Amino acid sequence: MKKVVVLSGAGISKESGIPTFRDNDGLWKSYRFEEVASPLAWKRNPELVLDFYNFRRRVVVEAEPNEAHILLADLQRYFDMFVITQNVDDLHERAGTKNILHLHGQIRQARSTADENVIVDLPYWELNLGDLCPKGSQLRPNIVWFGESVPNIPKAIEIVKHADIFLVIGTGLQVYPAASLIDYVPSSSENYLIDPSDDLSIRDFYHYKNTAVNGMKKFYDFILKKM
Repeated sequence: MKKVVVLSGAGISKESGIPTFRDNDGLWKSYRFEEVASPLAWKRNPELVLDFYNFRRRVVVEAEPNEAHILLADLQRYFDMFVITQNVDDLHERAGTKNILHLHGQIRQARSTADENVIVDLPYWELNLGDLCPKGSQLRPNIVWFGESVPNIPKAIEIVKHADIFLVIGTGLQVYPAASLIDYVPSSSENYLIDPSDDLSIRDFYHYKNTAVNGMKKFYDFILKKM
């Protein structure tokens, strides 16, 4: 089986109703990241940070995987597939994808403020001041905030290095270090990009200038016919 490695971003979940940060109607238009998504924000106003992520978490809980998520999951029948995602939602999982690496954390999880290795699942959408980890410390969103390291990048690099087919979907490759993963794609790999922007082009990548759903339909049909 050929190995397909996918790098997904916010654009794939936008069509499920999850707002992006960088579009004109994105979440960053309402908040500055310093206020809601940084260690300093947590130190200054943890209640605001929790409220912000409670809003995001509720949107995720109410959302459903779209056809792009579902078609990606279906490709597991034909390829050895791994999804590396910048997204903190769980729509890839709910669509049925098995091998997933979350670079920026998972919004339906919380972690201890005393021990970052203590992570708990959140079956509900609220996380509030006074919610404690098993060790008795306040829980915070299990999200990689601005100014924090991205611990899963080394794992992602190793996955990308073995790609036979590499697909970028739903990301304009503006967020580092995730965007640097394309530097590790093997020279022998077939590379594809799904993004509606006319301005975005990557050398040696075939560009589907479509939304995630429409582009994924085209890619799915193409790659199966090519088998």
